[in-house]
Parts: sequence; C-alpha cells; structure tokens
Amino acid sequence: MLLLICGCLLSGLVVSTSVTAAMRHLAPRWGLVDQPNARKVHVVPTPLGGGIGILLGVVLPLSAAHALAWWLGEAGRVPAWVPAELAENLKGFVARSGQLWCILTAGLIIASLGMIDDLRALGWKPKLLVQFTVAGGLVAGGVRATVFVEWPIVGGALSVLWIVTLINSLNFLDNMDGLSAGIGFIVSIVFASMMLLGTSQPHWFVAGFLLILAGALAGFLIHNWPPAKIFMGDTGSCLIGTWLACLTLVGTFYDLDKGSKHVILAPLCVLAVPLYDFCSVMIIRLSQGRSPFHADKSHFSHRLVEMGLSRANAVMTIYLITLTTGLGGLLLYRVPGWVGASLVMALIACVLAVIAILETVGRTAKNDAER
Repeated sequence: MLLLICGCLLSGLVVSTSVTAAMRHLAPRWGLVDQPNARKVHVVPTPLGGGIGILLGVVLPLSAAHALAWWLGEAGRVPAWVPAELAENLKGFVARSGQLWCILTAGLIIASLGMIDDLRALGWKPKLLVQFTVAGGLVAGGVRATVFVEWPIVGGALSVLWIVTLINSLNFLDNMDGLSAGIGFIVSIVFASMMLLGTSQPHWFVAGFLLILAGALAGFLIHNWPPAKIFMGDTGSCLIGTWLACLTLVGTFYDLDKGSKHVILAPLCVLAVPLYDFCSVMIIRLSQGRSPFHADKSHFSHRLVEMGLSRANAVMTIYLITLTTGLGGLLLYRVPGWVGASLVMALIACVLAVIAILETVGRTAKNDAER
C-alpha cells in the first residue's frame, strides 16, 4: 500500500511542480497576470496559470495509469514487476474508466471556463450557467449520490447543488497565498485516508485520484507558498472544487458490511471550512445589499486578518481548523450509529460557532476603536 501511495503522490507532485515552473515564465506572455487592486491582498503583478500545473499534474498521471491498465489488460496477464495491490485493482480501474474520463472532462471544461475568466472577467450568470450544465452532465453520467432515498431525482438534484456549491466554495477560498491549495491538499489526504482505511476493502479508484490530486496541489504550493511566485487563478480553484465534489459523490463512504450509514456525513465534516466561508460570505454580502458574487474582502481569511493575525498565521489557522474538522470526519468511522455521528457533528458545529463569535467580537472591537 505504501508504495502505491507514494507513487500516486510523487507522480502528481513531479508533473505539477515542473509545469507550474514553466507557467511562471509563460503566463505573462499569454496575458495571464493578476494585477493588484483594492479588493486583493497582493501588491505586485503576479502570473496566473498555476491551475494548469494542477490540471496536468492530475490528468497526465491518470492518463498514463489508464494506458498502462489497458495495456496490461490486453496482454492478458500481469507482469511480476507490477505491485500486487495494483494488479488486484486493474480490472476495476479499467471498468470505471468511463467514469474517470467523465470527471476529467468536466474538470477540463470548468478549468477552461476559469481560464477565460482569468483572461477577461466574466459575469457570474454565464459562469453559473456553465457550472450547472456541467454538474447536470456529471449526474447524467453517473456521478451522483443516492442519499438513501428511493427517488433518483432527489439524489440527482442534491448532487448538482453539491457540485456547484463546492466549485464556488473553493473559488471563494482562493484569496490568500497558499490557502485554497493547502485546504485542497488537506481535504484530499483526509478523504483518501477514508477510502483506504475506513471501509472493509480499500477503494483505490477514488483514493488514487485523490492522492494524485494531493501531490499536484503540493507541487503547486512549492511555487505558491508566501511570497507567491504564481497564482492558480479561477482555472485552478474551480477545478479543485469540481474534482473534490465529484470524488466525494463517487466515493463509497458507506460500507454495506459495516452498516454505517451515518458516515455519509463525512464530506460535510471534512469540507466544513470551505462551506462555512462560502455561506458566511454570502450572508454578509446579502445583508449589506450587495451581489453575493461581488468580490470583496469579507472572506474568512480576511476577517482573521482584521482580528490582528498576519496573513501567514490566518492561513495556518484555517489549515488547523480544516484538519480538526477533517479528523472529525475520520472519527465518524469509529463511532457507532447516528447518536455518535450527532455528537461529532455537534462538536464541529461548536468549533465553527466559537470561530464565528470570535470573529464578531474582533470586528466589533475594531470598529469601536476606529470611531
């Protein structure tokens, strides 16, 4: 298992690091440069295009893995040099190749939309239209949750909403150096751990994808760690949200052998911070009579900076909170039934409530001092 884990992580890391390094020089020639302004925290023009490094850091290793699996399947026998764990999962990987390319294609479409938005700002209406269209196509292609109800339309509708929400949640998080990529890395590792350790049989299809994604995000972070040399742009942030949404839908959290239906709450635990940021920002903007999609400095990270934290400490704080809620998601696999799950969810709700209280007190104190 360790060899396969390392292979997934390193393949994404190497490709992403190399492509992102190239994009640091190519992006300015293509006009992919993020100019500083009043609603952004950076003060010097910075290349965009790091999302291309993340994209290729996932697509190229998975394409190579698919080609290898197909070749070994055509050969009729698995050579001795192929690790046993990989050999056991080859047939399943090939069988799910249609779903794999459905998810990769959706990512390519959303990343292309993000790149267009990076080059020339698009309105929120056409972006939402494309996002809902892609989400609908994914659900029609089998990337969906059943949520244990007998009416498929309910699971399909919730799946579409989940995909669009996560796309925008990760996009909203991309407002400070290392933030969105770091959160994506933590979330990917936690979900991969669930797929490998939380069920009676490891689910390598989803876990392998998540580990390659984690490696690609780590490769990008090498260039994005403060001070950032390159940004991922909407190309990368929306892409991360798309793939995480898809993988949480196709990931088999519920283990029929263990009868643990309550673990379907795991994605809500692990992604509690992106969802908290998304919902709180929407509420703040609507309460102020502004468009919920109008960019500003009302995000979770910005609010932490307002309380006196440095940007680096704000990012690290959000990392730790995400890790805390992610561990809560892993804990769901160790508690029996819905009573235990309710306690875990209550614990995470309390963590977010404490943060909300501290934020409110900090902003009130700052406003009083400025009067």
